[in-house]
Amino acid sequence: MVAAGRTVSVRVPATSANLGPGFDTLGLALSVYDELDVTALAPGELEIDVTGTGAEEIPRDESHLIARTIRYCFEAVGRPAPGLRIAARNGIPHGKGMGSSGAAVAAGVLAAKGLLEGEAELTDTDLLRLATEIEGHPDNVAPALFGGLTIAWTEHGVPKHKKLLVHRGVAPVVFVPDRTMSTHAARSVLEAEVSRESAVFNVSRSALLIAALTQSPDLLLSATEDRLHQEQRAQAMPDTFALVSALRERGFAAVVSGAGPSVLVLADGPGQRVAAAAVVAEVASGSWQSLMLAVDFLGGTVRTPAAGNREVPGGL
Repeated sequence: MVAAGRTVSVRVPATSANLGPGFDTLGLALSVYDELDVTALAPGELEIDVTGTGAEEIPRDESHLIARTIRYCFEAVGRPAPGLRIAARNGIPHGKGMGSSGAAVAAGVLAAKGLLEGEAELTDTDLLRLATEIEGHPDNVAPALFGGLTIAWTEHGVPKHKKLLVHRGVAPVVFVPDRTMSTHAARSVLEAEVSRESAVFNVSRSALLIAALTQSPDLLLSATEDRLHQEQRAQAMPDTFALVSALRERGFAAVVSGAGPSVLVLADGPGQRVAAAAVVAEVASGSWQSLMLAVDFLGGTVRTPAAGNREVPGGL
């Protein structure tokens, strides 16, 4: 039984998944963060305090996603779950295509890892498996857990990932509108089948995108072309698609971030992303916030008493 009073601190990055042609496969960790302190209480007790982005929309009861995730992890390793005090400080925009739900799940499994330290071990494989079981797919939770650029796939029912380092010349900027989009709604407009030509097109561009992000940022515009999901979602978020199209026509590697409605530009250097922001200010419909970000290479971190409260990567 985890002793009451034990506290762990967790930080997880935002993510942008799908990445042009990399639908349900490629994800990128970004330097916007949710932070939380989780304290074990007597069984049955639950206290939740949330500040920051989207705080007013988040439940404070047993349905809270982080609380549910922690309990799920304890059940998975056959340990009784303690009561919980969760103090969350949210920086990741909610419902904007920046992986807020995936970050919450990643935060929950990392908090469980920290609380269980010395009683049960959760390996990298366990973290990804548990997070994927809750989230439903690994493309957002993998970069939230492990950082960098991740390739996610499932092998014999087991989610797996490969982390890659991104070329230092890649400079992300995310343009965030004042409206939201649910992942379910964004997926509902996708076609059940695609042509062989479209499939081959996306396979080639996905391979090229790996090269562009890791070695040759000058190829990013061609590498982010897509025929599987972005144009199909235009009817659900016309302003987003119009902005992506306008940016791409001017030479910027713009894509829908996650399920939208935010737009991610993978700029080839800081100067190009400033130029992209100027284009958005000129042509965009409605209000868009510009987030000049870096790629997060560390991923989720957890501080525990046993680690001397040092912040260490969640996968270590």
